[in-house]
Amino acid sequence: MRAVLLTVLCAAAFAAAAQAQMYRWTDDKGRVHVTDALPPASAKNVQKLGGATQAEDAPAADAEPYALQLARKSFPVTLYTTPGCEACGEARKLLNARGIPFKEISVTEESQIEELKKTVGSASVPAMIVGATVQKGFEEGTYQRTLDAAGYPKTGALPPRNQEEPARAQPGVEVKPALEAERPTGPYAPGAPPQKRSTK
Repeated sequence: MRAVLLTVLCAAAFAAAAQAQMYRWTDDKGRVHVTDALPPASAKNVQKLGGATQAEDAPAADAEPYALQLARKSFPVTLYTTPGCEACGEARKLLNARGIPFKEISVTEESQIEELKKTVGSASVPAMIVGATVQKGFEEGTYQRTLDAAGYPKTGALPPRNQEEPARAQPGVEVKPALEAERPTGPYAPGAPPQKRSTK
């Protein structure tokens, strides 16, 4: 009877261990760890091990690093662009070179322009949204610092991406004119008629 009870307890313990989620990861010194706790944000090569569904849970070799998963969950990246915008192309190029997944919205319709104004505060592109942080225009250093602050891996840590500009509307589909650059107004704005000087 004791042997039977021992066998049942061992089987139950083995089943519980099989259900436990284990993680294998590498720290910044190259040491490999296997733990049942979530790895830190700085962990590299994070893999799920064990469990009754190991074959289903284990990520592929090209799975996203844990730090990228955390950043994407808390600070998703959205890029507002418009066709033919050179600065928009530079912003897209930076995100691709850094290997960061992002959602791109090509602003070509009135409803999208209104969405842009509501989200960004103006009808200017490019505009990058990282979580709740809004970055208008494009300046490489500012973009890099914004992504760093959100915890995204730095350039070179991820393989480059090749996300292309969204396809333009098909012929026959009515599309509103693309955004125009906001121009200053007033008597001294560029293109304004010259002002007469007072002779007094």
